[in-house]
Amino acid sequence: MLKFGYLAMIAFTVFGSIWLEFVLKVKVLRRYKQVIKAILPVSLIFIVWDAYAIAAGHWSFDKEQILGIFGPFGIPLEEYLFFTVVPLAGILTIEAVRTVKKHWQVHK
Repeated sequence: MLKFGYLAMIAFTVFGSIWLEFVLKVKVLRRYKQVIKAILPVSLIFIVWDAYAIAAGHWSFDKEQILGIFGPFGIPLEEYLFFTVVPLAGILTIEAVRTVKKHWQVHK
C-alpha cells in the first residue's frame, strides 16, 4: 500500500482542484493549448533539474513509495505527473478565484 503514497498525493491534488472546472465553470480545460503553453516550459526545466540531480546522486525517490514505472532519465512516472498536476491545480485555483472575484480579472 505504501507504494501508492506519491500517487495518492497526486490524486488528492487532482480531486482537490478539478471540481473547480465543473462547479465554478472556470473553463481551463477548454483552453488546453494555453494550459500546455503555461505548464510545458516550466515542467521541462524541472525535468532537466530532476535528471541532473538523480544522475549526480543528489536526489532519489523512495522505491517503496512509488509504482516503479520510470520514464526518460530514470524519473518516476509520479514525478512527471507531479509536474503536470500541480501547475494545473494552480491554474484552476487562480481561475476559480478570478471567477468568484470578478474585479480581479486581467484587463486586456
